[in-house]
Amino acid sequence: MSSAVPKSLSTASQLQLVTRPEWYAAYTHPRHEKKVAQQLEERGIEHFLPVYHSIRLWKDRRKELDLVLFPGYVFTRIDPVDKLRVLQLPGVVRFVSFNGQPTPLAGDDLAALRNALQQGMRAEHHPYLTAGRRVKVVRGPLTGARGILLRLKNNCRIVISIEAIMRSVSVEIDETDVEAIF
Repeated sequence: MSSAVPKSLSTASQLQLVTRPEWYAAYTHPRHEKKVAQQLEERGIEHFLPVYHSIRLWKDRRKELDLVLFPGYVFTRIDPVDKLRVLQLPGVVRFVSFNGQPTPLAGDDLAALRNALQQGMRAEHHPYLTAGRRVKVVRGPLTGARGILLRLKNNCRIVISIEAIMRSVSVEIDETDVEAIF
């Protein structure tokens, strides 16, 4: 009997030929996002936890807080065969999945959002949008991101939606940095 697979390729190397690291959304226990991100950092697993700065006022003080943009989610870039390394972390419930398989996310939007936050752009929660004027960012820190353009008074904002988790975030942008998608 002959084997269809060359003997020089082991099962592990066959899997490496087929799979590559992609971004996935890990669903966490409530208010465990920062702890999960810290554990991913300690284990050397690439991750992204988008946060925004908020100033909270109390009677006696004013405090600046870093709040999670997508509560309940941490994004991780892993090879699908390594998903157990993430699922074993305390605080991780499951991956966002379709038909029992973790669903890869659109990496362009996450990369653009990550770059914008690193450069100090201000992002905010926004209700999930599916309708509106679709645009692609062609210049600036959000280059490559796709979203819906909103006008609020004299400002423009782009609403970037992560479809797998049905959440959106808005970022202020110059209207000349986008072009319409038809």
